[in-house]
This record gives sequence, C-alpha cells and structure tokens, in this order.
Amino acid sequence: MLEEGQIFSITLEEILDNTKNAIIAVDPQGTIFYANRAVFDILKVPESNIIGESITTHFPETGLLRVFENGVAELGQQLKLNDTILLSNRTPIFVQGELVGAVAVFQDITILQNFLDNLVIEHEKTKQLQRTLEVVLNTAYDGLIVVNKQGIVTMTNQAFSSFFDQAPEDMIGKPITEIYDNPKFTDVLVTAQPVHGYIHDLNGHEIIASRVPIVQDGKIVGALGKVVFKDVNELYALTKKVDSLRSELDYYKKTVSQKNSSALELLKGKSPIMSSLIQTSLRVAKSGSTVLLRGESGTGKELFALLLHAQSSRNDGPFIKVNCAAVPENLLESEMFGYDEGAFTGARKGGKIGKFELADGGTLFLDEIGDMEMSMQAKLLRVIQEREVERLGSNKSRKVDVRLVAATNRDLEGMIRDKQFREDLYYRLNVVTLTIPPLRERIDDIEDLIKTFIKKFNLQFAQSVTGITAEAVDVLKKHRWPGNIRELENIIERAFNMVDGTEIQLKHLPNYLQILASHDKRPYMEGSLDNILKEVERDALIIALETANGNKVQAAKSLGLSRAGLYKKLIKHQLHK
Repeated sequence: MLEEGQIFSITLEEILDNTKNAIIAVDPQGTIFYANRAVFDILKVPESNIIGESITTHFPETGLLRVFENGVAELGQQLKLNDTILLSNRTPIFVQGELVGAVAVFQDITILQNFLDNLVIEHEKTKQLQRTLEVVLNTAYDGLIVVNKQGIVTMTNQAFSSFFDQAPEDMIGKPITEIYDNPKFTDVLVTAQPVHGYIHDLNGHEIIASRVPIVQDGKIVGALGKVVFKDVNELYALTKKVDSLRSELDYYKKTVSQKNSSALELLKGKSPIMSSLIQTSLRVAKSGSTVLLRGESGTGKELFALLLHAQSSRNDGPFIKVNCAAVPENLLESEMFGYDEGAFTGARKGGKIGKFELADGGTLFLDEIGDMEMSMQAKLLRVIQEREVERLGSNKSRKVDVRLVAATNRDLEGMIRDKQFREDLYYRLNVVTLTIPPLRERIDDIEDLIKTFIKKFNLQFAQSVTGITAEAVDVLKKHRWPGNIRELENIIERAFNMVDGTEIQLKHLPNYLQILASHDKRPYMEGSLDNILKEVERDALIIALETANGNKVQAAKSLGLSRAGLYKKLIKHQLHK
C-alpha cells in the first residue's frame, strides 16, 4: 500500500498515461502538444514522440479543429479509425477567458457497437420472421386461434376473427369466453386429447374444426383451434370431387385395360406366322430386354409395343410413346430428356420433365427410330448405356429405370453402311428383334380383323352393324394392302360412315376396291394389248392414289415412280387435278 507521501508524488501525467481512454490536446493551429499512452494503442503504432505534429496526420477525421470555430464542446461524437470505432468528446481549453487549445477524449466502443449492430440485425430478423408468420397464418388456414393455459387469446388470424366481424388485434389479450360462448376447443386444456374433424357452431356458422393441445416440457401450456372447413357444404363438395376423381381413375384404368385387350385381339389370328410371333412376344415381354420391332408401315408395331408392356412386370407403370419422325430435331432432345427453367429462350417456367423420366418404372416406345438424326442418336446411346438422363440446362444426372421398345420400317443395316445410323446404337437396340409380317402375308386373318374393327366402331358410332358381305370380304382378301392393318381399319371406319343398314357391302368400300371387284367380274379386258395395258395402268394409278389418300409422293413411291414420272402418267390418263 502506498504511503500518503508516495500518493502525492504521483504526477498527473502518470495518472493520465494509465487511463484506458485516449487523450490528445492541440493548440489553435492543430499542433499536438499532449498525448497519453492510450493514443498509441488506438493508432496501433509503437510509442513515439508525436508532440509538435499536426492532429490531421494521425486523426484526419477527428473534427477536433471545429471546436476552435465556435468554442463549443462536441460530446458523444462517433469516429471510425482503421477497424476501431471510437466515441469522442471534444472540449475547448480556455485560459483566463482566452481559447488556447482543445482536448479530445476517445473511448474504444468497437465491441459495444458490434453488439448493438447484431442486436439490430437480430431484431430485424425477428420482425421479418414475425411478418412471415403472420402472412402464413392469414393464408394457410381457414381459421386459427391460440389460447394460453388461462384461456387468454394469444394468437389468431384474419380468417378466424372475420367470423366475429373483428380484427385479430381486437381479440388478442381477451379471455376466449368473452369472444363467444361455448369455445369447445378449450376442452383440450383439460383432456389433453386432440380431436380432429368435429362439427361445431361458430357464431352461426356450421364449421368443421380440430382442437390440439400445445405441450412444452411435458406440460399443457395452451390450446390450438383450427377451422378446417368454413362450411360443412365445402366438405360435401370436396367429397363429391374425390368420388368423381376416383371414378375417372377407374375409367382410365378400364380404358387402358381395354386398349391392351384390344391390342392382343388385333394381333391374334389364324395364320401360323402370327400365332408364332405372338407366343414369342409373350415370352420376350417377361424378360425386360430391349426390343426392336421391324415391319412395314401400318403392320401394328405400336400394338406389339403395347402387348410387350401389358404382359411385362412393368404393366402398372407408364407406357410413353415418342414418334421420332414427328418431332423436329431441335425439339427432340428437350422432348426426350426434359429441361430446367431458363435453359433456353422460351423455356417453360419450372422446366419440363422429359419422356425418359415420365417413363420411369415403365416402357418407353421409340417409334420411327430410323428417322432420328445422328447427333441425337449419340445422346440416346449415352442414356441407354448409363441409364441416366441430364436435362437441358442442368448439370445434375437423374437415374431412370426404363424398358426400351423401338420400332422402324427402315433398312437399318443399309443405313449403317451409308453412315446414316450408328452401328453401336443398332446393337444396343437390336437385343431382341420381332419382325411383323405385312397383312398380305396373313390374308387368313382379315376376317377376324374385320370383326374386331366392326365391334370397335359399333361402340364408337353407336351403330349395330352385324357383319360384312362375302363379296366385300372377297375383294378385301384380293387387295395387296400397301397400308396393312392401318389401311384396313380406315376402310372399315369409312364404311361405317357410308353404311345405310346393318351390313357392310361392296358399295360401301372405297372406289379403288370397287374397281378391283369390277375387274374380277369380266373375263379380262377386251381390245388390243396396248389398250389393256393403258386401262390397267390407269386403274393402278387410281388405286395407288386412293390407298395413299391422295398423297402423290406416297403414291409414286408405292408404284416405283419418281414424282415427275407420276405426274406425267396422271396427265396422260387425265387424272391430274
């Protein structure tokens, strides 16, 4: 302990040097004539003699010189120096009434200021959270109210308060029994048992509500009441809608089942070649292997794809079809693999799921695979190999479990030789090949197919066609069927539009088939060989155009003519229009 003499021997300078506050004094010209040790701590420099130097050299923003302008002290001024926040008091020094200097006392408040800033940030976050909660409560529920253990309202929303023509703030803080009689949801404060979906009269409104206890640390501290439906009729309407959706789902399930059954019915027949192919298809369906369907246009390749799906273990999954020839090349990639939002100009908000993802757990049928461009073939090959897709605009891969069935009427082997189809993709697709015969090779099946189509169109047109005449069947069996099953279906549908009784007759068939029948009725054609050839050529042109539904390019192709060659013959026989 210091003696009294020792205490008096401590100088004022030593006292000031030991204070934590920085003190610095300047003359009217701003020249420093005093600085204690704490000044150097603030400046973060070693102690040195700064006496005689300008205050602005070390404290450029101090504001100390302003004291000389009016001789008035500035208190509680904030100043930032480097990373330090200072609170400064600046006071003039008067000697015998004359302003001879100014002194500044600095206090480091960095920690305090950071604490206050954090408090402000947290306060703003709390306010934002509160505003978000209020929005949620006012939009997410048809009515909500909360009371504490004493039955005092602590929270409610606009939907609930509107039952009483009040604002939420008018109800908060009041006993619930003052707001309305028999607040049944408060029973949960006693029973501690939640009750869901009870009917209750709320100020004249028959509502459906739930009541739930609020528990903290094992104790009931309040109760929550929720209005689930503002009107019982809303529940009835919703129930009706759910029943309607269930009926619709049952309808679609039945439709799919009928479609699969119809597919099998169309494929079955008397011809040994089809019977054998059906049996092979049923075995292949169980394996899950990739299948390549080959055959002319209209032979029923999609029906076989449906059969493979319906008879597989994936029959509860989706059956997704992509016509590779119908989708433009620049759209096929996004159609197959999907895209993320913003992947390209015009991309749908939220992105789009591709066909591969849609078919996950089911079957993806790639029709007209031979018409796919080479660049797209490479991308398809990668997906088949890796069993994952990457949407356009995304770097995230998604696993897919898809069975592939591809179909084509093109000569893939010739395309490989001409560098139009990738050989590696061909071998990936050609695991199991099913070649579907054209209708002209299964003539014995025509009568069964006609019966199937009559049954189909009787339902579609609400008619009662019982059959077809032997004369009409005979003509259909003699036709060469360039359009295969699809052509036969179109012929029967056309007949349904023409029929005026209960039986399809020769007159209900297209003109080119009637011409075919007329040829059979005469011994042959009379006249010179040249005239006979001309008549046969003219009939062939008419049949080709009728079969192609007027499509001259297709008609020329079926006759083995160029488009220009077809036009010359049409002009020759006065068939051009």
